[in-house]
Amino acid sequence: MRIKYFKVFLFGVLALTIFIFLILKNEKLFSNFEVDNTNYIKVLPQSKESCLQCHQNTTGYSQYHNPKLIGCASCHLGNTESSNKNEAHKGMIIIPGNLSDAKQTCGKCHTEELHKIENSLMTTNSGIVAVDKYIFGEADSPNYYYHIKDVKNSAADKHIRDLCANCHLGTEKTTFGAITTISRGGGCNACHLNYSEKAVEDLHKYLKSGKKELPKFHPSNDIFITDNHCFGCHSRSSRISTNYEGWQETLIDADTLKNDKKYRILGGNRVYTKKQEDVHHSKGMLCIDCHSSHEVMGDGKKYAHEEQAVKLQCADCHFKDKPTTIPYDSLDAESLKVFLHRNYTHQKNRILVAKKDHHPLVNTFVDSLGNAFLIGKGDGKLHKLSPRPEVCARDNVHSDVSCSSCHSTWTSRCIGCHTGFDKNEPRAFDLLDKKYGKGQWKEYVAEFSSSLPTMGVRESKTEKLIEPAIPGMILTIDKGSYKGKKEGEDVSFHRLYAPNSPHTTSKKVRDCKSCHTNSAAIGYGNGQLNYTINNGVGTWKFSPDYALNEYDSLPEDAWIPFLKPVKKGIVNSTRLDFRPFTVKEQKQLLTVGACLQCHKDNSKIMQQSLVEGINPLLKKLSKKCILPTWN
Repeated sequence: MRIKYFKVFLFGVLALTIFIFLILKNEKLFSNFEVDNTNYIKVLPQSKESCLQCHQNTTGYSQYHNPKLIGCASCHLGNTESSNKNEAHKGMIIIPGNLSDAKQTCGKCHTEELHKIENSLMTTNSGIVAVDKYIFGEADSPNYYYHIKDVKNSAADKHIRDLCANCHLGTEKTTFGAITTISRGGGCNACHLNYSEKAVEDLHKYLKSGKKELPKFHPSNDIFITDNHCFGCHSRSSRISTNYEGWQETLIDADTLKNDKKYRILGGNRVYTKKQEDVHHSKGMLCIDCHSSHEVMGDGKKYAHEEQAVKLQCADCHFKDKPTTIPYDSLDAESLKVFLHRNYTHQKNRILVAKKDHHPLVNTFVDSLGNAFLIGKGDGKLHKLSPRPEVCARDNVHSDVSCSSCHSTWTSRCIGCHTGFDKNEPRAFDLLDKKYGKGQWKEYVAEFSSSLPTMGVRESKTEKLIEPAIPGMILTIDKGSYKGKKEGEDVSFHRLYAPNSPHTTSKKVRDCKSCHTNSAAIGYGNGQLNYTINNGVGTWKFSPDYALNEYDSLPEDAWIPFLKPVKKGIVNSTRLDFRPFTVKEQKQLLTVGACLQCHKDNSKIMQQSLVEGINPLLKKLSKKCILPTWN
């Protein structure tokens, strides 16, 4: 008897071992299923749903949303047991995936993802609302948490409704068709809806026939996100998408252009001129090659501003010594899902992770020789990841300077913005409620331009980092006009710069003079910044290109006065932890700038200053060296 039971036991162990081996050997065994199926809607097989009586032989679905697995009603709802059209379509959602129905549709299967999206800044717009209320004087800090759907009708709220509330995931997608460069919102569709050429062709036939010729090709819901999905919203405000592709907005009238390849006309007749594209874009990389689902959808936590939600750093791929990695079997459920959906095969290699929050970059791996690679999500191209250049690794002086400060070639700038309320506007469109009304905030811009980024300082109790900055709000707000007062009775002027990641990266870095002798970089605005020596006395002088603003007597494009402290109580940033250079820091920058008048970037003494700093060298000055004299 004992021998008999022992044989049964051995047989069970053997069967279990074979089963586990098959799973490990062929992970595609489960490739037709989501990683977590516990919350799937109860569905009928496609063959038993009444939907098929009309919608026969449709194709185009993604592998993981094929109705043969999940039916039609799991996305579209409706009555699957009736063959009567009107009854079958009761409760049906024609365009599922909007956040208003996501709990009944996408969220039934993807509960964790929905939770993350609901707390994401792309849904709440908390940072945009917070800064707007701060500038309008309706809040004493830009760091409070808000949700765009809760915006009411104060002056700041109406300003958001009229000018800012279009770009959030809660905006409903109400029409058929692909996501385009002018799309806004759409919930899950905003990123995951893809139309094939055949699906587009069928849609046109369907609409042209008065919705009688039913489409055979269905659009796909998948993870193959393109830059088009990002463009609609991220080509506005700080214009990250247009920067990345190498386009700078202008105020040129679109009607004056005739097929000029130097320009690009976007929705709303916005005209862009060609600039240098980001080096990653030139290599064919997509936004999502760097910004994974953990960043794009969020991690479920609430953040006040976007830079807090972004976890990826340049050093995660361009590391100094060795990258931070994890093995394949340590992937979280979401990352594993992406890995399997994209049919990656580097299970045996270690995978890079973001150092800040340890989320995996599933399209990367380190080979047996220690070389790191990134797989392009758009074209599958293999990109070898270069370690940080030696000059960055050995440079002690610039250890508190962000990568983008040196590697960004240009950034967008706009000045002279005037915002006033036109109470008589008869067709004012509320971007939040999608309704027309009377009375609207209107915006007038004096100039769009571009330049090397200005530098600012991100500072906390534990960190000090120099980052790029752009004119976020150099604007005049006629608040009195909203309250019915006469023009000019209640006007506030604001000169605020905002931290910015330009996404105009170049392998070649900006030279030393472009920071240490550049007026715009230091914060004075464009103009002539010259170092003169008279009778052995060195002096820095600045002549601005722009006239002085009537409200604060600074040049229109400036952030700070030239070598003078900012007046107490002046708010000059959209963040409480981000500021311009102090007078002491300006003097330090300009002292090096004075040295650069004679010594070239690659000279022995300037290279030495990168390691030791400038102060030890100032003690060994030649008699020919004339340092600045400060008034």
